[in-house]
Amino acid sequence: MTRPDYRDALARSGVMEVLAPFSPHLVGTPPLGIAMPDSDLDIVCEVRDGDAFIRTLTDNFSAMAGFALRRHDELDAIICGFVAHGWAFEIFGQPIPVTRQHGWRHYEVERRLLTLGGGILRHEINILRNQGLKTEPAFGRLLGLNGDPYAALLELERQDDDALRELIHRQRKRRAEILPPPDPRINPE
Repeated sequence: MTRPDYRDALARSGVMEVLAPFSPHLVGTPPLGIAMPDSDLDIVCEVRDGDAFIRTLTDNFSAMAGFALRRHDELDAIICGFVAHGWAFEIFGQPIPVTRQHGWRHYEVERRLLTLGGGILRHEINILRNQGLKTEPAFGRLLGLNGDPYAALLELERQDDDALRELIHRQRKRRAEILPPPDPRINPE
C-alpha cells in the first residue's frame, strides 16, 4: 500500500493549524521532491513558551501512534514525534526565529541548489539517497564540499545564485565520476 501524498497527511493531521501560534514551517525532503519511502515530515517551530508548546503537542497528538516527546538540552529544543496518515512527523521547537534555525537554513540552501541544478541535480541526489546517504552528506559529496556537510551547506547560504550555479557546474565532472552511469530509460528533467 502506498502512503498518501505528504500534503494530504499534513492537511488531515491538522498539525500546521494546531501549531500556528509557534510559526510552523515544513522543511526536509518531501517538499524538495527528494523524499525516500522512509522520509518523515519535519516541522520547525519558534517556541518562546516551552510549557505551552508541550501542552499543545500533548493535548493534540498524544493519542497518535508512536507519540514521543523529549527535551534536547544541548540545542535548547523540544522534539516531538508521532505517526499519522502514513507519515512519521517530527516537530522541532527552539526559542529562536525559524529562519535562524539550522533545519530551515539547510532546507533553504537545498531548495536553492535544486532549483538552480534542475532535474539532473535532483536525480543525482536521489541516487545517493537511495544508496543510503542522508540529504546533507549527499549534497556535500556531489558538490565536493569539504568537512562537515551540515556546516558546509550553511556556508553556502551566503552565496548568490551565480556562485551556486558555478559550484554546481564545476562539480559536474566530479559527479560523473562518483555516480553510476545514467540509465538511458530515465529522463531526469
